[in-house]
Amino acid sequence: MNASTAYATLNNGVKMPWLGLGVYKAEDGAEVEQAVIKAIEAGYRSIDTAAVYYNEEGVGSAIKKSGVAREELFITTKVWNDDQGYESALRAFDQSMNKLGLDVLDLYLVHWPVEGKFKDTWKALETLYKAGKVRAIGVSNFNVTHLEELLKTAEIKPMVNQIEFHPYLLQEDLRKYCKEQGIQVEAWRPLTKGDIFSNPTVQEIANAHNKTPAQVLLRWNIEHEVVTIPKSVTESRIIENSQIFDFELTQEEIRKLDELNEDKRYGPDPETFDF
Repeated sequence: MNASTAYATLNNGVKMPWLGLGVYKAEDGAEVEQAVIKAIEAGYRSIDTAAVYYNEEGVGSAIKKSGVAREELFITTKVWNDDQGYESALRAFDQSMNKLGLDVLDLYLVHWPVEGKFKDTWKALETLYKAGKVRAIGVSNFNVTHLEELLKTAEIKPMVNQIEFHPYLLQEDLRKYCKEQGIQVEAWRPLTKGDIFSNPTVQEIANAHNKTPAQVLLRWNIEHEVVTIPKSVTESRIIENSQIFDFELTQEEIRKLDELNEDKRYGPDPETFDF
């Protein structure tokens, strides 16, 4: 098993790679293009972008230049908060697709649970899904309360919930709820901001497997059945991050990493985020 062949199966039967490349803060143009091309060369088949990253055009260009068949790739983008609402979300989707140069998207996410708007936004995603323009739809940064509210009116259950997840932020209740509902959890910022690399527990486990701290953390994501999308524009790190399918963590090592939890966020809290 490797980055090209390791897939989770979503609740609608669509296969989603366990590992993807995140391109948050990668500059549009040469920087994001090269990162995506190098990732695809390294075996990545999933690329995660968003309208608010302002690099969809570069991602689309890289997809064309990669030489890999479109059906082998899994492309995700997200509708930003300013575009939430039914009609505006449909317009935002068309804009994203024009920038990406794609006919069909693999996964479209509601980026944040904007109060008073996320339900109408979800109806737009359901419309796109029913029309065959998107293979899977989901949400990002939704807590249990948001999911419960959404499911009151949703015709289609989200296939994915992309959340901040790393050993300092376990989100156990949210992950348990998603599992019960058949919603695949996906991690953003799985490597924190790199400060966790110096943690003695992480270093000890990395040394035991002759792996880097980043590889151990990404493997920990997989052990928790969480799709992971580490961001990098550096070729060596992109390659390093893909080499997580040739070892496993022991239950004791997983427990030790879990015990690092501090409920510490590096990004905004969905409950208090100023939309």
